[in-house]
Amino acid sequence: MTEARTIRCDDAEITYDVHGDLTSGVPLLVIGSPMGASGFAALVEQLPGRPVVTYDPRGVERSTKDDPSTVNTAERHAADLQRVVEDLGVDQVDVFASSGGAVVALAWVSAGGPLRTLVAHEPPIIALLPDREHATAVTQRMNDTYDREGFGPAMAQFIALVMHQGPFTAADLAAPAPDPAMFGLPSEDDGTRTDALLWQNRPITAWEPDLDRLKTTSTRIVPGIGEQSRTILTGRATVALAEQLGLEPVWFPGGHGGFGPDDGSGMGGDPAAFAAKLREVLE
Repeated sequence: MTEARTIRCDDAEITYDVHGDLTSGVPLLVIGSPMGASGFAALVEQLPGRPVVTYDPRGVERSTKDDPSTVNTAERHAADLQRVVEDLGVDQVDVFASSGGAVVALAWVSAGGPLRTLVAHEPPIIALLPDREHATAVTQRMNDTYDREGFGPAMAQFIALVMHQGPFTAADLAAPAPDPAMFGLPSEDDGTRTDALLWQNRPITAWEPDLDRLKTTSTRIVPGIGEQSRTILTGRATVALAEQLGLEPVWFPGGHGGFGPDDGSGMGGDPAAFAAKLREVLE
């Protein structure tokens, strides 16, 4: 049984889904950013026996913003999630959060959110990387490309960014930008500047954690990394987060999107195996 609900959060309408019976246990929120609920469908199917809540972040899929041109901070997303929990009428939640969603969830923990356990799966926290200067510059080049040339050229740079192996160097910044056609992307600029990833969520990768706050929270934080993500930005950032918090990372099957089916990109994985590992961690 799945029920879709919509609530008003300041200048946005947020749609979220309740899978299962809310009275059957502590809800598990499964979130991404900017990935919406549909991206976690395969994982949710593998998590029977407890209530699971998924949602579309503001500006993504079913969740709309009054002004699509505004940017979304991690704190703004966290406030939306707090409102979702209040609407659910529960005191505590467990959270599995991936990528930008893990950044949002860490900001939510810092704000005192009601998270019992947070599995923070591959948050792209550039500020924690030893090569953060060059990684930030490469990210800024991507942002500048979007402002100047639009979606296709910038998304090609994003794909190259997330697939990059090892630390970023000055040579990476000086390298020619990839051709959008290599990834089946358009080179023409349609003039829009509201993309959820390349515009609305820009502040996410620039977010800097309050490490002292995260060290003293009552929330149990579990840094999670895909086995195939050891040398990419998100995997390296999660290792750095675990080191800073004095925690041991937990290794999950697959890559950055290991909770989804294997799509041939090297980022996917096995939803059943991923869910089994997630249940083990939560229990």
